[in-house]
Amino acid sequence: MSAPRESVPLHTGAAAALRAATASGSTSTADTVTRALARAREVKAGRDGLNIFVSLDGEYLDEHAETATEQLADTEPGLLLGVPVAIKDNIATLHHPTTCGSRILADYVSPYAATVVGKLCDAGAVPFGKTNMDEFAMGSSTENSAYGPTRNPVAPDRVPGGSSGGSAAAVAAGIVPVALGSETGGSVRQPASFCGVVGVKPTYGRVSRFGLVAFASSLDHVGVFGARVDDAARGLRVIAGHDPLDSTSANVAVGEYHLAHARPVKGMVVGRPREYFPDSLDPAVRARCDAAFEHLRELGMQVRDVSLPHTALAIPVYYIVAPAEASSNLARFDGARYGLRVAGAGLTGMYEATRSQGFGAEVTRRIMLGTYVLSAGYYDAYYRKAQRVRTLIAADFSRVFHAGVDVLFTPTTPTPAFKLGAISDPYEMYLSDIFTVTANLAGIPAMSQPIGRVGGLPIGGQLMAAHFEEMKLFSVAYALERALGAGASS
Repeated sequence: MSAPRESVPLHTGAAAALRAATASGSTSTADTVTRALARAREVKAGRDGLNIFVSLDGEYLDEHAETATEQLADTEPGLLLGVPVAIKDNIATLHHPTTCGSRILADYVSPYAATVVGKLCDAGAVPFGKTNMDEFAMGSSTENSAYGPTRNPVAPDRVPGGSSGGSAAAVAAGIVPVALGSETGGSVRQPASFCGVVGVKPTYGRVSRFGLVAFASSLDHVGVFGARVDDAARGLRVIAGHDPLDSTSANVAVGEYHLAHARPVKGMVVGRPREYFPDSLDPAVRARCDAAFEHLRELGMQVRDVSLPHTALAIPVYYIVAPAEASSNLARFDGARYGLRVAGAGLTGMYEATRSQGFGAEVTRRIMLGTYVLSAGYYDAYYRKAQRVRTLIAADFSRVFHAGVDVLFTPTTPTPAFKLGAISDPYEMYLSDIFTVTANLAGIPAMSQPIGRVGGLPIGGQLMAAHFEEMKLFSVAYALERALGAGASS
């Protein structure tokens, strides 16, 4: 996003520049919001608009910007002072509706805000509208939204990825430098790869899920998009930390991620998991990854071949565990408590009518699958067995990290972004997350950053580390971003 550039280090991005400009008085939060709104309207205009936001209230944003400037005039500038941050539509906000991209929650406004939204405001950020998403975060292309698909800003005939496609597109289109998304199986990293931005999923428990509408509770994470590594680092630093309102929140010290650029990477060990580089991998994607490995070697890192033998089981395990948890979580959307209500014959009829009209095809598919694997006679055969294999997947990572590997590097996705409407087979769509679901199953931190282009389309490289080792991720990501330079976007 365009903004007055102050004297800030070269490793920083637009968020740091906006903070410096706002703190010095050379720009105001109101001016920044005005520019962001103008850009959002520009990319929305016309029949082929990108369809990034499902809720964007300019009058509210102007009022919020003025209030934020007044409140922070005499205080220490927050890490995101004056920075507009887009919010995925499944993260609760007080002003904008929280609909999860679904008809069943159309116009629903939460009575409370998510913890992460409160932390953004405390840091001086401006929550900038709600972004489009696959319904209830179930999808990999943002084509499953009740509001229609979002288009990729890099190539509007392509998908932006999903389910956080709207947030990724908001950053890629230059509307905001930072955006919040959510991850259950790669829904931050995969769209980050497709849109050519940075996307980070923290360790499970690192960021509060209070106010995140649940999809699969043991897999859900709130994640961050950034135009550059520094933007994502600042965003994660602000929202991370223990929250007593979330029983899964970990009381573990949070690092100063935006300072990881100064940490040396020489002597670190980066693992190259052979299962993520199959013979079938697109040769152009492999070439980009090989070039990244060469840069890491030049930085003084040791590249070591490793094995994560249970990787091939990740997709089937994920699509048992996630739908099972979803079928339980989405039972609350029955028309009786909030959201859409459609009249029917008695209570059961009302439930059936509401859910039939409120849920889309993909959500219905996953609820049915989840209900099936949890049903009597199938629980042990499917769900319990999947959880056991999930433990083996997590153990693969633990073994590699305990053997001295600091980070793993892989492709984020097997291909660049595909065309809108190109994939109609649900299983083929599920395979687009083949390299990302393992980190969610294991609960480890992972991020995607641009490493180049294939056929003119962005491709991302994925870094993974042991639990609560986000500082290692960012130190390597900063170094790789510097080494790649303009090559990351060309």
